[in-house]
Amino acid sequence: MLQVCLNGPRTAADSGAVPMSPAALADAARQAVAAGAEEVHVHPKTPCGQDSLAPRVVAAALEAIRAVVDVPVGVTTGAWAEPDPGQRPTRVASWTVLPDHASVNWHEPGAEALAAALLERGVAIEAGIWSGTAGAALFARSPLAPRVLRVLAEVTDTDAGSAPDTARELLAALAGAAPGRPVLLHGQDGGAWPVLRLAGELGLDTRIGLEDTLLLPDDRPAQDNAQLIRAAAAR
Repeated sequence: MLQVCLNGPRTAADSGAVPMSPAALADAARQAVAAGAEEVHVHPKTPCGQDSLAPRVVAAALEAIRAVVDVPVGVTTGAWAEPDPGQRPTRVASWTVLPDHASVNWHEPGAEALAAALLERGVAIEAGIWSGTAGAALFARSPLAPRVLRVLAEVTDTDAGSAPDTARELLAALAGAAPGRPVLLHGQDGGAWPVLRLAGELGLDTRIGLEDTLLLPDDRPAQDNAQLIRAAAAR
């Protein structure tokens, strides 16, 4: 499965190609799905470009994207979108439009309560386990681990040379944590393409998009998410 991650916490200051508004997100999703993306991951943003879990912001992004694609759409619940761990479950409870799934970063404070709130509303969970954090150990002890949609193995090592080894270490730490649950392996920035190739070699789900990298494999700036998806599919 190849997922497109449309924008992440990036803004137009990072690249003019990063989609920000609901309309831009919808257009980017439509083109990426046409290029081969099978799922969409998005960071809904306020008009000033900040990630947000506010119900109106989440609803606007989801409605716009779903109007043009017919694939699962997931959102972030990262701490940067709502700094107060106690408020994140409250935000989820207030959503008027629900995503198909949401990523929960297991190393962040309040992850268990947030995951429980999502499950209560029928939203599937991508368990975000970041390399270099206690996420893998915390997830392995979680009673919610068997209930997640998938494990999102996120390699934060941005060095192209060492990122694949970091990825293998992360996968080893996750072994047995959620039996039967698929793993989506991805990297970021300099590590994005090497880790994507490793995911292909291992037969794992993966993702690519302007959240993970602004560059094509030959280091040219990507024009849009669809161009990244086509490059990933070719590999």
